[in-house]
Amino acid sequence: MSARTKGLWMVIIAATMWGLSGTAAQWVFQQKHVGTEWLVCVRMMISGICLLAFASFRGVPLFHIWRERNSRLLLILFSFVGMLGVQYTYFLSIAYGNAAAATLLQYLAPIYIVLYFFIRERKHPSVSIWGALMLAICGTFLLLTNGKIGALSISFPAFLWGVVSGVLLAFYTICSAKLLKKWNSLIIVGWAMVIGGVTIIPAVDSLFAPFVTLDFQTMIVISFIVICGTLLAFLLFVESIRHLSPTESSILSSVEPLSAIVASVLFLHVSFGFFQTVGSLLIIATVILLGKQKMASPS
Repeated sequence: MSARTKGLWMVIIAATMWGLSGTAAQWVFQQKHVGTEWLVCVRMMISGICLLAFASFRGVPLFHIWRERNSRLLLILFSFVGMLGVQYTYFLSIAYGNAAAATLLQYLAPIYIVLYFFIRERKHPSVSIWGALMLAICGTFLLLTNGKIGALSISFPAFLWGVVSGVLLAFYTICSAKLLKKWNSLIIVGWAMVIGGVTIIPAVDSLFAPFVTLDFQTMIVISFIVICGTLLAFLLFVESIRHLSPTESSILSSVEPLSAIVASVLFLHVSFGFFQTVGSLLIIATVILLGKQKMASPS
């Protein structure tokens, strides 16, 4: 398996896990009334500590990244704005609205990335990038609305936090690409999650008390969100950028809403309409298009 193929599979699996965890988070927020800040804090702290422990077990130095000023500052910025920012604003959008609308708004990120590189490099993106971008956006829209704009009726806070999460996801993708040029992905994601988790602790009423009141089913769902939807998903996504460009990784992660729709059909018995089927095909076409193209990673 080539490095590029590995990158494609990494981002697809990560996006699938994100999609499933987003649906799970909506259930936890709305059915079990778990606090947004608490869930973000717990999932980041546990995942970050596990990643750093695994890195240490593999013999990866944990503190070398802190010795270089530029890397240290970039990691801190990535932790606050990228890692914590993306997770917190996305979950706020879900809590105020729903996972479908939050996902759609977050996946405007490829547009911000393309515009960023267009402004920075002062040249037009390739036809393949624009084509994949349009397919991803159209596919995501159809998947989440089934062709009905009115289906996206959400509160202003849900809309605002969803847009902010998209901007921060673009920053997350670009910033992590810079760090990956020099440092192991375990170290980057691990430290970023620990720092982000510690930062949000003051906003949590009680860190340990909710564990006592949660039932077994809720604990299983939260464990899935932490392990699969956080630890593995973020690690795979960041690692994929080592083999793909930030733009490709961001566009391919549009598989996330597809997994969320499939999960809703299978577990929540939600109907799957004609336009949602078309949207699924467009997203699959995005994966195929990018898989056949060899695009240089912007630097």
